[in-house]
Amino acid sequence: MTEYAERRQGPDIADFLIDNAQVLSIAVFFVACTIFFSASADYFLTVGNILNILRQAAPLLIVATAMTFVIVTAGIDLSVGSLIALINAVAAIALAAGLPWPLVVLAMFALGGLIGLAQGWFIAYQDVPAFIVTLAGLSILRGVALYLTKGYSIPISGVPGFLAIGRATVYGIPLPAIIAAAVALVGYVAIGRTKYGRQVVAVGSNAEAARRVGMPARWIVASVYIVSGVCAALAGIMLAARLGSGSSNAAVGFELQAIAAVVLGGTSLMGGRGTILGTILGTLTIAVIGNGLILMHISPFFTQIVTGAIILAAIWINTRIFSTRFRLKQRKEG
Repeated sequence: MTEYAERRQGPDIADFLIDNAQVLSIAVFFVACTIFFSASADYFLTVGNILNILRQAAPLLIVATAMTFVIVTAGIDLSVGSLIALINAVAAIALAAGLPWPLVVLAMFALGGLIGLAQGWFIAYQDVPAFIVTLAGLSILRGVALYLTKGYSIPISGVPGFLAIGRATVYGIPLPAIIAAAVALVGYVAIGRTKYGRQVVAVGSNAEAARRVGMPARWIVASVYIVSGVCAALAGIMLAARLGSGSSNAAVGFELQAIAAVVLGGTSLMGGRGTILGTILGTLTIAVIGNGLILMHISPFFTQIVTGAIILAAIWINTRIFSTRFRLKQRKEG
């Protein structure tokens, strides 16, 4: 006679640690970076510097939140930095021409969404690899921005309502940080609590299986690039408002930072698994590293080397943790 042991009821700390290993690891790494820079830089933990970190991290968090959806579908978007530059430049040109700033903002959202839709159409409906489509977008969009501006920065002045998007504060908290937090919250709810989020995860796990059960798999893939385009437009507007100018040289390398923040937070490049909470922690970690190294008076050229090395090491550790987590889960279920 075979006896079956009933699975223990109640919270299981081992299960919790296994299921949340990657988010916990980036949380620990973030805390370690904060402690290190607090001890190494005198002004790191001042209120002014913390608010500065939040303001600077806001555009990256907005783009990284959308990038999480893209990567969960096993895609990639290399064009976001160039799209930010294009939005940056076109918004400045439109404002200089005297167009009302609310109309300009809405038009930039529409432009970002249309560009995302165009890229999504090639990827989802024409089966062109996302890497190729968005790599082409990276070159084309930056080229258009350079052509429109002739390589010069276009100043933005006389539109306080627009500039407030990047410079205003609400009860002492930077408005860009509040907007970014709202975007991240929407992303968190969407990916974890909505039908759309479940479909994104399902398509990333197995697109063919999702299609066979009746999900609009191709449209889901195309839609995440629309989301990415709209969020890149918001980031471009925010940067233009904060700097008070539009430049075709804005957001160079931004796409790599966004991808790093997402992967650093535990989202799998293979698709089917992602966490907005991890993306938030990954974004803050990148922002803290960059800010801390500057406050330590390390050369900006060396800063890129150190930042890249730290990100590589952290992602490698995260990958190892995921492999261990997967083996432990299999052993526990077996």
